[in-house]
Order: sequence, then structure tokens, then C-alpha cells
Amino acid sequence: MLRLLFWIALIAAAVWFWRKFKAPVASNQSNRAPREQDASPMVRCAHCGVHLPRDRALSLQQQWYCSQAHLEQGPGSSDR
Repeated sequence: MLRLLFWIALIAAAVWFWRKFKAPVASNQSNRAPREQDASPMVRCAHCGVHLPRDRALSLQQQWYCSQAHLEQGPGSSDR
């Protein structure tokens, strides 16, 4: 039984080392998510509360809306 646990631990350690060192350093940098500064700012729809990128939102009197229909309906209830 002790031999079996030893071999399982040895194989698990070998797999862990192989996965850790198989990927080159250059590919790790290309797989990372875009930096936070590159992301567009998000705004909240004044009617339904959904968040969307500011460049896709419609604004009226310093309030943002997700669609023309919500812009025409105006702000929603304030219980959100």
C-alpha cells in the first residue's frame, strides 16, 4: 500500500512539473487578458440598470441608456 501511494505521489509531481515548465514564457504574456486601461468604461442604463460600454450607450441630461426605447421611456424606478 505504501508503495502504491509513493508511485501516485511521484507521478503527480512529475505531471505538475511537466505542466509548469512546458509552456514558454512568451506565450504566457500573449494569453493574458487585456489590461484594465485598454477596456472601455462601463455605464449603467438609467431605466433598466444593465451595464454596457460607454461608446455604445445613449446619453441624455447626464444619464445613460442602453437603447432608444429606454431613452424615450426615461429613468426607471429608483428601487434598484
